[in-house]
Amino acid sequence: MKKIIIFALALIMTGSIQAQDVITLPQPEVSKLSMSLGDALKQRRSARSYSEQEISLQTLSTILWAACGVSDPKTGKITAPSAINMQDIKVYVCSKDGVCLYNAKANTLTKVSGKDIREAIAGKMQPFAKTAPISLVLVSTKDSDRFPNDKYGAMDAGYVSQNIYLACTALGMKTVARAMMDYDTLKQELNLPETSYLELNHPIGY
Repeated sequence: MKKIIIFALALIMTGSIQAQDVITLPQPEVSKLSMSLGDALKQRRSARSYSEQEISLQTLSTILWAACGVSDPKTGKITAPSAINMQDIKVYVCSKDGVCLYNAKANTLTKVSGKDIREAIAGKMQPFAKTAPISLVLVSTKDSDRFPNDKYGAMDAGYVSQNIYLACTALGMKTVARAMMDYDTLKQELNLPETSYLELNHPIGY
């Protein structure tokens, strides 16, 4: 028993086990999204400048749920439509503290990297994107045996993107959908398999 405890402590000290690698998000505050659909559609705009104000985990949880969170726990259905219910869009949350992957079913963030990759998300043409405190990167992870073609992943990303827009509008926040980014660097930093494709990114802020 003593050897097991010593081994576990050694793993923790070397970073092989880190409790902070998985963050449990607060339950989304769906009531904060009570703006009427008509008002949200009318007020929705793309923004290209952001303040330095941080985004709380509570607000982030609500945005992620709106993007593609579980809306019916009994069936596992999510808030966004999905071709043949593949639910292929994975959302990476990127900030100055690193990158986390959103797990909708568990309502958690799993740390992927400790690097700030917002400059790669912004790319060379639109440096404003790296000033947002958080960027959401939408990745389509395909099952090649089930997914008919690449168009379905792009469509699914579009549904999630619109949900992000409407949620940010309802919460009094700003965002913009972007396809510009340093694809090669991001694929490497996110350790994406060949069956994954970077679809869009959303800087988010006030």
